[in-house]
Amino acid sequence: MTRYLLAGGGTAGHVNPLLALADLIRDTEPDSKVWALGTAEGLESRLVPERGFELLTVPRLPFPRRLNLTALKFPLRYGASVKRVIGYLKQHQIEVVVGFGGYASAPAYSAARRLGIPVVIHEANALPGMANKMAAKRAAGVGVAFRNTAIPQAQFVGMPLRKEIEQLAAGITVADRFAARAHFGLDESTTTLLVTGGSLGAKRLNETIEASRPSLRAAGIQVLHIVGDRSELEAEATADFVRIKYCDRMDLAIAAADFAVCRAGSATVSEFAAIGLPAVYVPYPVGNGEQRFNVADLVDAGGGLMCLDADFTPDFVASVLIPLVSDSRARNLIANAAKAVGVADGSARLLALVQSVLARR
Repeated sequence: MTRYLLAGGGTAGHVNPLLALADLIRDTEPDSKVWALGTAEGLESRLVPERGFELLTVPRLPFPRRLNLTALKFPLRYGASVKRVIGYLKQHQIEVVVGFGGYASAPAYSAARRLGIPVVIHEANALPGMANKMAAKRAAGVGVAFRNTAIPQAQFVGMPLRKEIEQLAAGITVADRFAARAHFGLDESTTTLLVTGGSLGAKRLNETIEASRPSLRAAGIQVLHIVGDRSELEAEATADFVRIKYCDRMDLAIAAADFAVCRAGSATVSEFAAIGLPAVYVPYPVGNGEQRFNVADLVDAGGGLMCLDADFTPDFVASVLIPLVSDSRARNLIANAAKAVGVADGSARLLALVQSVLARR
């Protein structure tokens, strides 16, 4: 029996791999105990309890980027978070800490180091986050989701995937695809394009697809468009176009699709590659550019196409996207290349890394 603390949260990119590993531990080590460490504000506050795991919390504490009053208070507040985590580690007799980045990970790494508890890090993005990058040198093991991730001690393990995604990666039957399309009210036998910008949506994707509806219809392509909670576009269902605000069954959305248009978040890239879903990736243009790096290896291998946000226009849809979606041979070539790059057993690989660290103690 092993007592695990899995630390991370804030975004789906941190929470989903944490939960995937937690589920695998519960399934394969029924005598082991798992706790999650996160914040009370992040997605983990809802998702972790829903999956039957206890959530321990620390305050949401962003690292200060400039010298101001918040920066001056940061060391004391951070020290208080570390002290709280030390209490958790002692109370639950934790034997290993596995961190996924996010606000909760940094104090977990510091607390574990003070108590001599081994730390294993999983970095989900090609450009490492600050907490993981700073802790990697002293970690007992570091697993990465992408081969091009520059972080000390990196060992490629892929992305821990949800069970339903792992099942799709094993193969989607014709019956699966027809049932998934029927779930959304789509025609069972029509070529289907999935468009998603994530839970919050993507303005550029939404506007371009909306303007391209006549072209897509003329090409005989039906669309499942997930516009996101913040979009002004409302839900709609016609014979060849289904628009929804949010999708809580992304496994069925993926199973329904022949092709996809999406952002290039680490989870999306990893899931689509593992399943072999051909896609055009439109990286989020704001921030540190991590999404372009996330999809770089996949695009280089021919497992997807990258289109810059500014270039994703109705002209691109008409001249590039529609011909690709309409060509079953081209779709299959991209799908096969994606599966050759993708990893479907990232949870098992990460757990093996953790177990190897425990075995060395």
